[in-house]
Amino acid sequence: MANRFFKMPPPQVDPAKLSGILIVIEGMDSSGRSTHIGRLAPWLEQKGYAVVQVGLKRSELVGQALEQAKQGNVLSPRTMSLFYATDFYDQLENSIVPALRAGSVVLADRYIFTLMARDVVRGADPAWLESLYSMALVPSTVFFLDTSWRTLLDRTLKARASLDYWESGMDLGLSRDWFDSYLKYQRRMSAEFKSLAKKYDFITVNGNRSVSAVDRDLRAQIEQILIKEYPAGSKA
Repeated sequence: MANRFFKMPPPQVDPAKLSGILIVIEGMDSSGRSTHIGRLAPWLEQKGYAVVQVGLKRSELVGQALEQAKQGNVLSPRTMSLFYATDFYDQLENSIVPALRAGSVVLADRYIFTLMARDVVRGADPAWLESLYSMALVPSTVFFLDTSWRTLLDRTLKARASLDYWESGMDLGLSRDWFDSYLKYQRRMSAEFKSLAKKYDFITVNGNRSVSAVDRDLRAQIEQILIKEYPAGSKA
Protein backbone atom coordinates (compact mmCIF):
# COMPACT_ATOMS: atom_id res chain seq x y z
CA MET A 1 0.00 0.00 0.00
CA ALA A 2 1.49 3.30 -1.07
CA ASN A 3 0.27 6.05 1.22
CA ARG A 4 1.40 9.53 0.26
CA PHE A 5 0.85 13.14 1.26
CA PHE A 6 -0.17 16.03 -0.96
CA LYS A 7 3.23 17.73 -0.82
CA MET A 8 5.14 16.50 2.23
CA PRO A 9 4.49 14.32 5.27
CA PRO A 10 4.33 15.86 8.74
CA PRO A 11 7.58 15.73 10.75
CA GLN A 12 8.66 12.22 11.77
CA VAL A 13 5.99 10.48 9.67
CA ASP A 14 7.26 7.83 7.25
CA PRO A 15 4.59 7.13 4.59
CA ALA A 16 6.09 3.69 3.96
CA LYS A 17 5.11 2.63 7.49
CA LEU A 18 1.43 3.48 7.06
CA SER A 19 -0.10 0.12 6.14
CA GLY A 20 -3.76 1.04 6.60
CA ILE A 21 -6.09 2.86 4.23
CA LEU A 22 -8.03 6.10 4.46
CA ILE A 23 -11.53 6.17 2.97
CA VAL A 24 -13.30 9.53 2.90
CA ILE A 25 -17.00 10.23 2.42
CA GLU A 26 -17.61 13.81 1.36
CA GLY A 27 -20.79 15.71 0.68
CA MET A 28 -22.77 18.69 1.81
CA ASP A 29 -24.68 18.85 5.09
CA SER A 30 -27.58 16.35 5.16
CA SER A 31 -26.16 14.40 2.20
CA GLY A 32 -26.06 11.24 4.35
CA ARG A 33 -22.34 11.01 5.14
CA SER A 34 -22.70 10.22 8.85
CA THR A 35 -25.48 7.71 8.22
CA HIS A 36 -23.32 5.76 5.80
CA ILE A 37 -20.20 5.93 7.97
CA GLY A 38 -22.35 4.51 10.77
CA ARG A 39 -23.37 1.58 8.56
CA LEU A 40 -19.97 0.96 6.99
CA ALA A 41 -17.98 0.83 10.24
CA PRO A 42 -19.70 -2.24 11.77
CA TRP A 43 -19.84 -3.94 8.37
CA LEU A 44 -16.07 -3.60 8.00
CA GLU A 45 -15.50 -4.77 11.57
CA GLN A 46 -17.63 -7.86 10.91
CA LYS A 47 -15.38 -8.58 7.93
CA GLY A 48 -12.38 -8.55 10.28
CA TYR A 49 -10.96 -5.06 9.73
CA ALA A 50 -9.98 -2.70 12.53
CA VAL A 51 -11.84 0.57 11.95
CA VAL A 52 -11.18 4.09 13.21
CA GLN A 53 -13.64 6.92 12.57
CA VAL A 54 -12.67 10.58 12.25
CA GLY A 55 -14.49 13.76 11.23
CA LEU A 56 -14.72 17.49 11.73
CA LYS A 57 -14.60 19.04 15.21
CA ARG A 58 -13.42 15.80 16.86
CA SER A 59 -10.00 16.99 17.92
CA GLU A 60 -9.39 16.69 21.66
CA LEU A 61 -7.25 19.82 21.39
CA VAL A 62 -9.73 22.26 19.83
CA GLY A 63 -12.90 20.38 18.85
CA GLN A 64 -14.99 21.60 21.76
CA ALA A 65 -13.59 25.12 21.58
CA LEU A 66 -14.38 25.29 17.86
CA GLU A 67 -17.96 24.22 18.46
CA GLN A 68 -18.35 26.84 21.17
CA ALA A 69 -16.82 29.56 18.98
CA LYS A 70 -19.28 28.79 16.17
CA GLN A 71 -22.23 29.27 18.52
CA GLY A 72 -21.51 33.00 18.69
CA ASN A 73 -21.77 33.43 14.88
CA VAL A 74 -18.86 35.89 14.97
CA LEU A 75 -15.92 33.93 13.52
CA SER A 76 -14.18 35.61 10.58
CA PRO A 77 -13.52 33.41 7.53
CA ARG A 78 -9.75 33.33 8.16
CA THR A 79 -10.15 32.54 11.85
CA MET A 80 -12.56 29.72 11.04
CA SER A 81 -10.14 28.35 8.42
CA LEU A 82 -7.27 28.21 10.88
CA PHE A 83 -9.49 26.78 13.63
CA TYR A 84 -10.58 23.91 11.39
CA ALA A 85 -7.03 23.36 10.13
CA THR A 86 -5.86 22.99 13.73
CA ASP A 87 -8.67 20.52 14.37
CA PHE A 88 -7.66 18.55 11.27
CA TYR A 89 -3.93 18.37 11.97
CA ASP A 90 -4.45 17.37 15.59
CA GLN A 91 -6.55 14.44 14.40
CA LEU A 92 -4.03 13.62 11.66
CA GLU A 93 -1.23 13.36 14.23
CA ASN A 94 -3.12 11.67 17.04
CA SER A 95 -5.80 9.58 15.31
CA ILE A 96 -5.28 9.09 11.58
CA VAL A 97 -1.55 8.40 11.38
CA PRO A 98 -1.46 6.04 14.42
CA ALA A 99 -4.44 4.10 13.01
CA LEU A 100 -2.77 3.76 9.61
CA ARG A 101 0.47 2.62 11.23
CA ALA A 102 -1.56 -0.15 12.89
CA GLY A 103 -3.03 -1.19 9.54
CA SER A 104 -6.56 -0.01 10.27
CA VAL A 105 -9.22 1.25 7.90
CA VAL A 106 -9.83 4.92 8.68
CA LEU A 107 -13.30 6.17 7.76
CA ALA A 108 -13.47 9.97 7.51
CA ASP A 109 -16.82 11.73 7.74
CA ARG A 110 -15.60 14.70 5.65
CA TYR A 111 -11.99 15.67 5.15
CA ILE A 112 -10.00 18.69 3.97
CA PHE A 113 -12.19 18.97 0.86
CA THR A 114 -15.20 20.20 2.84
CA LEU A 115 -12.96 22.74 4.52
CA MET A 116 -11.52 23.90 1.21
CA ALA A 117 -14.96 24.20 -0.39
CA ARG A 118 -16.30 26.23 2.53
CA ASP A 119 -13.27 28.49 2.51
CA VAL A 120 -13.26 29.11 -1.24
CA VAL A 121 -16.96 30.03 -1.11
CA ARG A 122 -15.99 32.53 1.60
CA GLY A 123 -13.29 34.08 -0.56
CA ALA A 124 -10.15 32.16 0.39
CA ASP A 125 -7.33 31.82 -2.14
CA PRO A 126 -7.20 28.19 -3.37
CA ALA A 127 -3.39 28.33 -3.51
CA TRP A 128 -3.28 29.38 0.16
CA LEU A 129 -5.56 26.47 1.06
CA GLU A 130 -3.42 23.99 -0.84
CA SER A 131 -0.41 25.25 1.10
CA LEU A 132 -2.34 25.08 4.38
CA TYR A 133 -3.19 21.42 3.80
CA SER A 134 0.04 20.44 2.06
CA MET A 135 0.84 17.89 4.82
CA ALA A 136 -2.54 16.16 4.56
CA LEU A 137 -2.58 12.50 3.64
CA VAL A 138 -3.96 11.68 0.20
CA PRO A 139 -6.96 9.38 0.80
CA SER A 140 -7.08 5.95 -0.82
CA THR A 141 -10.55 6.87 -2.07
CA VAL A 142 -12.95 9.80 -1.76
CA PHE A 143 -16.65 9.14 -2.25
CA PHE A 144 -18.72 12.24 -2.96
CA LEU A 145 -22.44 11.96 -2.20
CA ASP A 146 -23.88 14.20 -4.90
CA THR A 147 -27.26 15.32 -3.55
CA SER A 148 -29.72 17.87 -4.91
CA TRP A 149 -30.56 20.95 -2.87
CA ARG A 150 -34.19 19.84 -2.70
CA THR A 151 -33.19 16.57 -1.04
CA LEU A 152 -30.77 18.37 1.26
CA LEU A 153 -33.43 20.86 2.35
CA ASP A 154 -36.02 18.14 2.93
CA ARG A 155 -33.62 16.10 5.07
CA THR A 156 -32.45 19.17 6.97
CA LEU A 157 -35.97 20.27 7.90
CA LYS A 158 -36.95 16.73 8.87
CA ALA A 159 -33.93 16.50 11.17
CA ARG A 160 -34.52 19.83 12.89
CA ALA A 161 -37.09 22.61 12.91
CA SER A 162 -34.85 25.43 11.68
CA LEU A 163 -31.91 26.11 9.40
CA ASP A 164 -28.37 26.41 10.75
CA TYR A 165 -26.62 29.80 10.57
CA TRP A 166 -23.41 28.47 8.99
CA GLU A 167 -25.06 25.85 6.76
CA SER A 168 -27.24 28.64 5.38
CA GLY A 169 -24.26 30.89 4.64
CA MET A 170 -25.77 33.70 6.69
CA ASP A 171 -22.27 35.00 7.48
CA LEU A 172 -21.79 35.77 3.77
CA GLY A 173 -24.60 38.28 3.49
CA LEU A 174 -26.15 36.48 0.52
CA SER A 175 -29.66 37.36 1.66
CA ARG A 176 -31.46 38.47 4.78
CA ASP A 177 -33.91 35.65 4.25
CA TRP A 178 -32.56 32.40 5.73
CA PHE A 179 -34.25 30.16 3.17
CA ASP A 180 -33.00 32.22 0.22
CA SER A 181 -29.51 32.37 1.71
CA TYR A 182 -29.55 28.60 2.25
CA LEU A 183 -30.35 27.93 -1.39
CA LYS A 184 -27.69 30.33 -2.68
CA TYR A 185 -25.07 28.95 -0.32
CA GLN A 186 -25.81 25.30 -1.10
CA ARG A 187 -25.62 25.99 -4.83
CA ARG A 188 -22.21 27.61 -4.41
CA MET A 189 -21.02 24.71 -2.27
CA SER A 190 -22.30 22.19 -4.81
CA ALA A 191 -20.41 23.92 -7.61
CA GLU A 192 -17.21 23.99 -5.56
CA PHE A 193 -17.52 20.32 -4.61
CA LYS A 194 -17.95 19.36 -8.24
CA SER A 195 -14.83 21.32 -9.12
CA LEU A 196 -12.89 19.54 -6.38
CA ALA A 197 -14.30 16.19 -7.53
CA LYS A 198 -12.70 16.69 -10.94
CA LYS A 199 -9.40 17.90 -9.55
CA TYR A 200 -9.00 15.20 -6.91
CA ASP A 201 -10.72 12.27 -8.67
CA PHE A 202 -13.63 11.71 -6.32
CA ILE A 203 -15.94 8.78 -6.97
CA THR A 204 -19.32 10.46 -7.35
CA VAL A 205 -22.28 8.60 -5.86
CA ASN A 206 -25.93 9.58 -6.38
CA GLY A 207 -26.95 10.65 -2.89
CA ASN A 208 -30.62 11.22 -3.76
CA ARG A 209 -31.42 7.52 -3.54
CA SER A 210 -32.54 5.52 -0.52
CA VAL A 211 -30.08 4.77 2.27
CA SER A 212 -30.03 1.09 1.37
CA ALA A 213 -29.33 1.77 -2.33
CA VAL A 214 -26.41 4.10 -1.56
CA ASP A 215 -25.12 1.68 1.08
CA ARG A 216 -25.06 -1.20 -1.42
CA ASP A 217 -23.20 0.98 -3.90
CA LEU A 218 -20.58 2.04 -1.34
CA ARG A 219 -20.05 -1.49 -0.05
CA ALA A 220 -19.56 -2.89 -3.54
CA GLN A 221 -16.92 -0.29 -4.37
CA ILE A 222 -15.19 -0.58 -1.00
CA GLU A 223 -15.00 -4.37 -1.44
CA GLN A 224 -12.90 -3.79 -4.54
CA ILE A 225 -10.68 -1.30 -2.71
CA LEU A 226 -10.06 -3.79 0.10
CA ILE A 227 -9.16 -6.56 -2.32
CA LYS A 228 -6.66 -4.25 -4.00
CA GLU A 229 -5.18 -2.60 -0.91
CA TYR A 230 -5.02 -5.50 1.56
CA PRO A 231 -3.09 -8.59 0.43
CA ALA A 232 -4.55 -11.87 1.69
CA GLY A 233 -4.11 -12.27 5.42
CA SER A 234 -3.02 -8.68 6.10
CA LYS A 235 -6.11 -7.44 7.99
CA ALA A 236 -5.27 -5.47 11.11
